[in-house]
Formats: sequence, C-alpha cells, structure tokens
Amino acid sequence: MKAAGLEFPDDLHYLVEDQVWARLERDGTATVGITALGIAQAGEIYMARPKPVDSVVEQGRAIAVVELAKSIVSVKSPVRGTVAAVNERLAGTPELVHRDPYGEGWLARVWLADFEADRAALLHGGPVAAAMEHHAWLSRIEGDGA
Repeated sequence: MKAAGLEFPDDLHYLVEDQVWARLERDGTATVGITALGIAQAGEIYMARPKPVDSVVEQGRAIAVVELAKSIVSVKSPVRGTVAAVNERLAGTPELVHRDPYGEGWLARVWLADFEADRAALLHGGPVAAAMEHHAWLSRIEGDGA
C-alpha cells in the first residue's frame, strides 16, 4: 500500500508513532526495521548499530541507534523479545536502510516474547495508510514550526 507517496507493505505490523515495523517469521521471530517514512523524516543515515544478539528489548524501547547528519537517534522496537540476529551488513553499508528499508535494510530479528500483548500498539492492514498519511502531515506541521 502507499501513503504519503511511500510504500508500506501489507504484511507488516507498524508502530506508527516510532516509524518502525515488524515482519512475523515462521520460526517465532520478527524481523524489525525502520519505515520508509521514518527514513524520509530522519534524512541520511551514516551509521546503524542494532543491540547485540541476546539483548532483551521492550516494545517502544531502543533496539538500535542510528547516526544522522546532526544527531544520534534511538530506534524503538515494535515488539518485545530477545535479539536473535542483527543485520551485519549495516556495519559497512548503512545505506541499505535507505535503499531497501523492508528488505536488505532490516535492523534485527527478535525472538518474540508476547506478540499478542504487543499487537495492541501495532497497526496492520487497512488502517496503516491513513495513520501514515496523518503522521506525515503532523511531521510537516512540526517541521514548519507550527
């Protein structure tokens, strides 16, 4: 689906306020990354460092740190669990986050602790487009100083 001129794959679960996504995998993990809108809002990412494997993460708390042109930002996790894998390719090519945010630009894979509890804060399917349009609109207002 498209919203704000950007792609948002239908199969993902989105934590809209933090512009992150989770893709449920068959092995009980979720792959996690930053949305196209989150990347557009952030600008160029010069470094992406996910938490190490075996780190415990909470929904809405840091799963990675990214360095932007003028700041370092904490990336929030859309799900709770334990980091099972990190995208090692980001160490040498952080631009993968920009080029392919829903594919090769993923940040980490998390063993899910309680997805049913996490689901309450996530959007999936039909409501995603409207929520992303609204979030983009709010960002433009905030960016204009209004």
